[in-house]
Amino acid sequence: MDQRNSPEDRDDIERDLALRLREERDYLGMSQDQVAAALDLPRAAVSAFETGRRKVSSAELAKLARLYGTTPDRLLGADPAVDEKAIRLFRATKTLSDHDKDQVLRFVEFLNGVGATQKGS
Repeated sequence: MDQRNSPEDRDDIERDLALRLREERDYLGMSQDQVAAALDLPRAAVSAFETGRRKVSSAELAKLARLYGTTPDRLLGADPAVDEKAIRLFRATKTLSDHDKDQVLRFVEFLNGVGATQKGS
């Protein structure tokens, strides 16, 4: 039997997914009720996801990733080379107005220009 597909490996993947789902929700300061409402599920389903008592369907995983501002791959642990600062920046700006996002973008472009100028000196 292929080691990567053993029952123990599948159990580890499901346990890790449950942990990541809880960590993502906690990081965003969301309650299980809020997640349940956003996904149109009972709160008990969200609790079951986070404890590993219920498997997450692919459609639910995609919705959770979108809600949490991440990717299904990251929730599944397949994307270890993630820039945590970039994720925090993305999440911090996600709820800003378009005008405020433009301001942040202009500031980043300014900082990039200053960095390029200093490197050339």
